[in-house]
Amino acid sequence: MEKNQILVVDDEGSMRLALSEALRRGGYAVDTAVDGFDALQKFRKEAFKMVIADVKMPKMSGLEVLKEIKKVSPRTPVIMVTAYGTIQNAVEAMKEGASDYILKPFSYEDLDGAIRRVMMSGSWPEQGRDRAPQTRSKHRVIVTQHPKMEKLLDLAKNIAASTATVLIQGESGTGKELLARHIVEHSPRRDKPFVVLNCAAVPENLLESELFGHEKGSFTGAVSQRIGKFEMANHGTILLDEISEMSLQLQAKLLRVLQEFELDRVGGKGPIPIDVRVIATTNENLREAVDKGKFREDLFYRLNVIPITIIPLRERKEDIPVLVEHFLSRNGTKKAARREITISEEAQALLLKYDWKGNVRELENFIERAALMCESDVIEPRHFFLDGTVKPRSESKDVPVGSTLREMERQLILKTLEEAGGNRTHAAKILGVSIRTLRNKLNEYRADGLSEEEKIA
Repeated sequence: MEKNQILVVDDEGSMRLALSEALRRGGYAVDTAVDGFDALQKFRKEAFKMVIADVKMPKMSGLEVLKEIKKVSPRTPVIMVTAYGTIQNAVEAMKEGASDYILKPFSYEDLDGAIRRVMMSGSWPEQGRDRAPQTRSKHRVIVTQHPKMEKLLDLAKNIAASTATVLIQGESGTGKELLARHIVEHSPRRDKPFVVLNCAAVPENLLESELFGHEKGSFTGAVSQRIGKFEMANHGTILLDEISEMSLQLQAKLLRVLQEFELDRVGGKGPIPIDVRVIATTNENLREAVDKGKFREDLFYRLNVIPITIIPLRERKEDIPVLVEHFLSRNGTKKAARREITISEEAQALLLKYDWKGNVRELENFIERAALMCESDVIEPRHFFLDGTVKPRSESKDVPVGSTLREMERQLILKTLEEAGGNRTHAAKILGVSIRTLRNKLNEYRADGLSEEEKIA
């Protein structure tokens, strides 16, 4: 962990202490500043990777701190902390280049989520000073050598300059949000707000307010005015993730926004003009949803101006080796494993034999878990047999077609125990698991029933 990774700026000592302690417990290195002047003095001396600043401060406001930091280092992400009463300042801050904002009162999960969104956006620099776009963080990029995927990335660059809506479809874990960010990075709006909303993560009765905002007193619990995601994204881009989860009633209101370029807050007195580029993503087939009456056809055509479909990982197996190399070279995996990790040819070949229902995301988790479980510096096939989440491809000749990973795990453990002459300690060492884990597995197999050939000594 590098020194002074995050600079926390707040004039209230209790809030400054709470923020810094929470971040340190989360594994971040932190320094603090008592006001804007103190923050800028420290920022000019140290290479901070991120700044978290309160909006409302005496002497120098958080907005002024943001502007000064952007002059020194335009690509350093700044997260603003604000209360309901200053939410309009937060919207202004987004326009001035703030990466995100957190609304008081907030939990550590809210804070950590905002930091992770910045990291995933690719704007987490290796140092606090300005860097060229091509040397920005490689933690969250689209890694591919497949011709179709390369053409897809070229298409994304070509359409980035337009304001037309984009519909990105693909299975879960294929990288739809990453592609959306790729489009934004190559667009004239790359320095403007980029707001993400997961339509499935917000309760249906709150989604309209989340999208379009509400006025004070417009419904029970509306104790103050709230700016919606569309207004936050004004002059920038909004990503509507899992758009298929939106209700038909709300789809009609979204259609009007896309047609008229204006919105109505809940309880508002009149329309508010907006300039927002919309990118929508879904892991469902929207055409089929339209046919089933679950999605409005007119909205489908409005969203489907530029359709992009990401092919699943099982159809671009050439990418598996480069993805594995990428995941093993990432700082997160290195720090978790505390050493350099490579993968054997046998293990690499084994990965190519499976369908990845979770696609790239599942492969990433699989590799990081294997790196943690690996007792040496080389990942071997035995480090993959940890759960039953993956099925072998039909072309696999090593096991019967349709066998689950749980069944393969069972075969591997029993075969290893046999070769170890029944010595459980030795077998556990070969498998790279604890003796307790091995004992629990064997107890499971006994409970499931063992054949004569599978008798355990």
